[in-house]
Amino acid sequence: MNSHFGCVSLLLASALGVTTQLYAQAPKVDFPSASPTCTIKQHVGLTDIEIVYSRPSMKGRTIYGGLVPFNAVWRTGANASTKISFSTPVKLNSNSIPAGKYALYTIPGEAEWTVIISKDTAGNIFNYSATNDLVRFKVTPVQLTDTSIETFTIEFNHIRDESAMINLVWDKTVVPIKLELDVVSKVLPQIDAAMASTEKKDAGLYYQCAMFYFNHDLDLKKPLAWLDAGLAGKPRIAFELLNLKARILAKQGDKEGAIAAAKESTELAIKAEGPSSSFARMNQDLISSLH
Repeated sequence: MNSHFGCVSLLLASALGVTTQLYAQAPKVDFPSASPTCTIKQHVGLTDIEIVYSRPSMKGRTIYGGLVPFNAVWRTGANASTKISFSTPVKLNSNSIPAGKYALYTIPGEAEWTVIISKDTAGNIFNYSATNDLVRFKVTPVQLTDTSIETFTIEFNHIRDESAMINLVWDKTVVPIKLELDVVSKVLPQIDAAMASTEKKDAGLYYQCAMFYFNHDLDLKKPLAWLDAGLAGKPRIAFELLNLKARILAKQGDKEGAIAAAKESTELAIKAEGPSSSFARMNQDLISSLH
């Protein structure tokens, strides 16, 4: 009897060993994600921004007020909470955000959304705590009338030196978040240092510094002097410098000087780029606006 049961035990152990070995050797199945992860990086002004989020799709479902309830904290995507990082301090809808990495949550509403920037990047929707909120602010969603976005999307739009829009887009709803950056206070000391340098400056540097002052409504006397210094060397891009000079003079109300600079720019632009030069067209548009 003992011998019989011993044989049975050995057979069972052997069978279990084979079964375990078969399971251990089963190949891994790599299934596609229902809500794939996306990383979006955008350089705005002097700031690097990165957003990491998961992208669920509608798949015939009702989204807001259905899959995503109204008036409840949402991870703003699927799977883990959405993460957003800034390399410099920024403002979101006028709220100051220090440089760093954060979790982005939202509370969808029918007429108004709450955007939450959380300091807790290790947490998730299941252990979210308002005590970790850095800021909360309200935004008004915009409804699309002619299209529907199947897959949840976070995008940057209307990018300028000092601002951009971060849009949360899904179904027919767009949630706009205004991003603002401080560029002028960072660039002006660099321009001052470059202009004060005794090193030789090329026409391109003069042009870029003058353009920055023009675009940011700063003192226009300095860029005019820089453009004249750049033009003194008769550079290849003289027509570009003259076009900017014409625009600055027009902004100052000097129509005669602006027209003269625009005409000179046109002549040089056609010589350099031919009759289809975009600068020739821009100069003509400027001259027409001054008559």
